Amino acid sequence: MKLSNLFSFLAGAALVLGITTVSQSRAQSPNHVFELRMYHTPDGKMDALNTRFRDHTISIFNRLNMKSVGYFVATDAPNAGNLLIYVLEHPSRAEADKNWAAFNADPEWQKVRKESEANGALTTKIERFFMNPTDYSPLK
Repeated sequence: MKLSNLFSFLAGAALVLGITTVSQSRAQSPNHVFELRMYHTPDGKMDALNTRFRDHTISIFNRLNMKSVGYFVATDAPNAGNLLIYVLEHPSRAEADKNWAAFNADPEWQKVRKESEANGALTTKIERFFMNPTDYSPLK
């Protein structure tokens, strides 16, 4: 198993277990899924990526009914300063795929991405994992 896969799994598990109050306040379908995303950035691009999320991406997510659970940055080497981790909640895997297709086709997103990457890409690698809570998870 690659170290990055192990790190991804552990980060996802920690995030899911640590975010109980958000989920407990919502009515959820039994088929909902959580999506863990990890964005690796080139050196010096984390501030620009955070700005893009803060100022644009999250509002587009909200408009397209993509529910944010939490956003995090890595604090330990070797990923400190160049890894953004976040979790979205979707009603189903099919809805997640549909929402991502709408997001990628969205004219506002296309404009924001082009402008924010005028001096180079903000990510070098994006990892994506879908997760279902276990029956004993406080986050369901």
